[in-house]
Amino acid sequence: MTRVLDARTLWLAATNAWVLARGPGEPAVLIDMPPDVDGIAALVAAHDLIPVAALATHAHIDHWGGAGGVADRWTLTTYLHPDDDWMAADPEAQIRALFGMPIPGDFRPPDTYSDLADGQVLDIAGFAVEVLHTPGHTPGHCCFHVPDEGLLFSGDQLFAGSIGRSDLPGGDYDTLMRSMGDKIVPLPAETDVLPGHGPVTTLAAELATNPFLEDFRP
Repeated sequence: MTRVLDARTLWLAATNAWVLARGPGEPAVLIDMPPDVDGIAALVAAHDLIPVAALATHAHIDHWGGAGGVADRWTLTTYLHPDDDWMAADPEAQIRALFGMPIPGDFRPPDTYSDLADGQVLDIAGFAVEVLHTPGHTPGHCCFHVPDEGLLFSGDQLFAGSIGRSDLPGGDYDTLMRSMGDKIVPLPAETDVLPGHGPVTTLAAELATNPFLEDFRP
């Protein structure tokens, strides 16, 4: 079956906004919503897709800042883990903490959004998307596993050659590494890892070379 899988790197933090669909003209899932809705719309239009759901890996502004605009532009359900509600509700506080100055843009959260839960399986756009709650980068951080496609949308949990920061409010390194060992490392080694920043990698490559995963090697 045809599959569209594409990303556009957006906004100041060079965040990957992912789109997943069965083919052109089909329903699509958006994964992460940087505050550049026009950029997300261009990605969707390039494949003639119809967004029906938007999943946020976490509520940092570079992944959630476009959620309100996305909800306004398309009729869809937006999802976030409730442990990140405290960040989602006050994007301006995040901007002040991260940049120390106002940053122009529309950072509104959606009026309503649905809660994610660990182990939940979302049947959306023809895909079964498993929610893996992976706290550590933020309390509510989640990765999205699509086992039938061999995909993991890892957000800021795991990058090519690195891992997400744990020094921001709500972060904790030991918690992040427990999440890694409990939820990520046991996945099939051939899983493609589609991170929130930077290039695509595989779980096998990260287990073999990522210095932060050294303790998980056989």
